[in-house]
Amino acid sequence: MSPRSARLARLSRSVTFSACHRLHSKSLSDEENLKLFGKCNNPNGHGHNYKGRKLISILAHGIDPVSGMVMNLTDLKEYMQEAIMEPLDHKNLDKDVPYFSEVVSTTENLAVFIWDSLQKLLPRGILYKVEVHETEQNVVVYKGEETILK
Repeated sequence: MSPRSARLARLSRSVTFSACHRLHSKSLSDEENLKLFGKCNNPNGHGHNYKGRKLISILAHGIDPVSGMVMNLTDLKEYMQEAIMEPLDHKNLDKDVPYFSEVVSTTENLAVFIWDSLQKLLPRGILYKVEVHETEQNVVVYKGEETILK
């Protein structure tokens, strides 16, 4: 294959951030919230240690024949700083991030928020998936899907 042929590659970068939140749905009564979310429904938030929380952003695109890169990692680092670190790191998601004033701050919804934030900054069509590690055992992967066909 000639060096000019298009090759698809996936590039990823991870960041770690700290945040707190309370799992609570305005659509449910206090009793229903407590039953559904348990100790994570504590009115003052709950005590996850988010130091280990990782976010991985994966881009998929052709390798540029001139630079040899999918994207310059310095640019990706800046995009992730603006889309993830600035709005989320050391924040109370429910009180400091307007998106979560109407959306339950689950890890699933956090992945959607990060996807949407990165989409606004990255070149169109390059974002492949967002992977959020809440704990070693709990991971959410989001690929921009909006609906589930039934």
